[in-house]
Amino acid sequence: MVDSDGRPAPPPSAGTQLRVGRLVKAHGLKGALKLELYTDNPDGRFVPGATFTLQVPDTSPWHGKPLTVREFRWMNSHPVAFFEGVDDRTAAESLVRAILWVDEAADAASEEEDAWFDHQLVGLDVRRDGASVGRVIRVEHLPAQDLLIVRADADREVLVPFVKAIVPVVDPAAGYVVVTPPAGLFEDLVDEDPEPAASSDDSPEDPAADTDGN
Repeated sequence: MVDSDGRPAPPPSAGTQLRVGRLVKAHGLKGALKLELYTDNPDGRFVPGATFTLQVPDTSPWHGKPLTVREFRWMNSHPVAFFEGVDDRTAAESLVRAILWVDEAADAASEEEDAWFDHQLVGLDVRRDGASVGRVIRVEHLPAQDLLIVRADADREVLVPFVKAIVPVVDPAAGYVVVTPPAGLFEDLVDEDPEPAASSDDSPEDPAADTDGN
């Protein structure tokens, strides 16, 4: 089964499916895999014994099988996981590009104050001074900070640092966030005091021309 973009569709579930990571590369010879994280709490999500549903093509040997964490660690600031039944590099490579999902109630309360799941943020209207300036289309998690990727118009995306000073209000229930961005984030800055263009009137006077005929 694939979605409308031609990618493997999320596995069916009786509950709400939350995407928490993607396996991007085999690491070493003992079955480890590097992760791309879609969760703000990887150390809590990837505890030993945690089990995920896999989003893989129908032809994958892992199709329809769960994946259980054996060990999770950070290596040179990169998240790396070992899984049950994945004991060598060959097995790990068969899982590259698999997406990890977990069942969780849609209205599950976050354990952290002022923290939200990605699915709660994507789709929210972005408002500035009471007017809509775009819509959140995805969230990117970087080492320094998270970014809200906002579709401002048909061909422009704006990267908004997801910090309290710039995004002071997040209200998923009402369907919007409020932003107070610095000048130039959503619009091009206009030079309000441009340099005057040079003109012939501004050219230096020719001393020879300023004569009284003497």
